[in-house]
Amino acid sequence: MNGAVPLPLGLADLSFSASGDSRVRRTVLPSGVRILSEQVPGARSSTIGYWVAVGSRDERPDTFGSTHFLEHLLFKGTTTRSALDIAVSFDAVGGEHNAVTAKEYTCYYAKVQDRDLPMAVEVLSDMITSSVIDPEEFETERGVILEELAMADDDPSDVVSERFFEAVLGDNPLGRPIGGSPETIEAATHDRVVKHYRENYRAQDLVITVAGAVDHDELVAGVERALIAAGWDLTLEAAPVERRVASGELIERGSPLVVVQRPIEQANILIGVPGIPAGDDRRSTMAVLNSILGGGMSSRLFQEIREKRGLAYSVYSFSPSYSDQGLFGLYAGCSPAKVAQVSELLVGEFRRFADGGVTADEMGRAVGQLSGASALALEDSDTRMSRLGRAEITLGEFADLDESLRRLNLVTADDVRELASELVSRPISIAAVGTIDENAFTGLV
Repeated sequence: MNGAVPLPLGLADLSFSASGDSRVRRTVLPSGVRILSEQVPGARSSTIGYWVAVGSRDERPDTFGSTHFLEHLLFKGTTTRSALDIAVSFDAVGGEHNAVTAKEYTCYYAKVQDRDLPMAVEVLSDMITSSVIDPEEFETERGVILEELAMADDDPSDVVSERFFEAVLGDNPLGRPIGGSPETIEAATHDRVVKHYRENYRAQDLVITVAGAVDHDELVAGVERALIAAGWDLTLEAAPVERRVASGELIERGSPLVVVQRPIEQANILIGVPGIPAGDDRRSTMAVLNSILGGGMSSRLFQEIREKRGLAYSVYSFSPSYSDQGLFGLYAGCSPAKVAQVSELLVGEFRRFADGGVTADEMGRAVGQLSGASALALEDSDTRMSRLGRAEITLGEFADLDESLRRLNLVTADDVRELASELVSRPISIAAVGTIDENAFTGLV
């Protein structure tokens, strides 16, 4: 495979070899359902995911929290299976099953032995198409979700992360909490969540990805049988939903500083700026930048703040990206008395990175770290399944390990410095949780 392989929505069939002698195939049914598989030589298990490109950012004001609410409810039973039946299906074969709600998608997934993949297709198809969303179960799950939110609110790292997204992204829907808030979950109604389900769980919304031990033709046939049995008319033609398009516009900052006072032993600090979207050609450059600045134990932030000064146990940088926006952030947890010093060091290292550039040794370590981490991650079929989903839903192209490594090796020190300079020029936001004097951040934003 030379270069990334485009995934046009209008192309019905696609097949190609990828690194490691794996085989990637993609089928788009006339109904708009997209099915992708990566057959990995020697694999004895499979990971399967059912994706819809609907996340928390897509909710209307009257449906905030519905996407996460719905994720819970699809495990509570269908017209032919109870919640216990669903759980037993996977437990009885030693499989794993779960779901994740994100800002731009929801994914229901399972990992099973190769012989149990047909069962996983049947059960997940049933959940996606035929969830009952019983009113009594709805009220029971409301309590479960409120407890989940309360648990997150007790974790200062979760709290500071939510406040950070709000501070950087402002009124952009990406800045909202994925799980909603206690107020929005209390306000959610059964009818609104059912409507959300009916509007967004359609054939043209569905993407199915499988990696590991999988025969693509058998997979497609099994999916078609399961969806037809559920009552979906796969002869009705529909184009797959369009992918999101990046506007190229930076969002307006929500707030320069957000401090949440909590009587805890450690202060949690996040400092950052808008980043780059997932489809940006500089995403390999961003990966190298992040690795050098705060991506490991040899990174500048770790060495300066933890190793040399002993000011923090946990310190790192990160760069989440979405279809049209991204963030770049710096994190440290430290004593409340050290907040000013640690914050100045975080911002100072960020700015020095842009001013002074990087060394050849740092570039070599970063590329080596990222190359090794990428190769090791692909030992797991979960990672490969997720890579297929991200390629189909967000990127519109598939890049295998060889292509990813090629792109990494094309990144230059000048590329990294230029991107760092661009990021540093953007408005900084700070979020912090703990017993903190807001004056500790004077002059930083």
